[in-house]
Amino acid sequence: MMKPLSAKTAAELDASLMSTLGYTLEQLMELAGLSVAQSIYKEYNPINYPNATIICGPGNNGGDGLVAARHLKLFGYEKINVIYPIKGKNPFYDKLITQLKMFNIEVNDKLNNEILNNSNLIIDSMFGFSFHPPLRDPFDSILSTIIKSKNENNDRKIIAVDIPSGWDVDDGPIKDSITENYMPDMLISLTAPKPCSLKISPITNHYLGGRFISKNIADKWGFEVPNYKGVDQCIKLN
Repeated sequence: MMKPLSAKTAAELDASLMSTLGYTLEQLMELAGLSVAQSIYKEYNPINYPNATIICGPGNNGGDGLVAARHLKLFGYEKINVIYPIKGKNPFYDKLITQLKMFNIEVNDKLNNEILNNSNLIIDSMFGFSFHPPLRDPFDSILSTIIKSKNENNDRKIIAVDIPSGWDVDDGPIKDSITENYMPDMLISLTAPKPCSLKISPITNHYLGGRFISKNIADKWGFEVPNYKGVDQCIKLN
């Protein structure tokens, strides 16, 4: 198991990437979203899982989901829906929405039963490592709907980006909350696993994405860079 990266360290590393290390937010989001899409393709190919719905939050985790939606369409998934209840304030997100429309990807502000019932994959890109519980409206009701849908149809797969939304980034599911019974089929950690990844089920598929850190930078920040294969942007951890 790779050493997890705390929320505090992850935030500090993000800030460093976009200052002293020269990356822009747009670059990091594109690379993260690409790695999310590739991870999904490796585990749930578009032949067996042709229809995907991505639920995006208003922050950077949601931006990763917007990028991933475009790449999934390019990878051959038949129908992609994006649920974007609260739009992010960064103007870059508007550009990502424009790109999705070019690929005829529907962007809605509500998750309805028709979209849900026609989805083989539900991608939780609502909140990442900077989230502080509890979940609030409308995301609490969306997560409840997703969990109920999973209970009714076990063939429908839930994929969480970086952390399962609503989980405490360090401690995982929160007792006596919606998240107590929330366990994704797949977790895609970005840059490095977060402490809550230790709480996932043994049968949850765990991937790592975000191939933009050099070994010397990883050593400085106290985490590992895995041996990615060839041109892959992700690697399966378990």
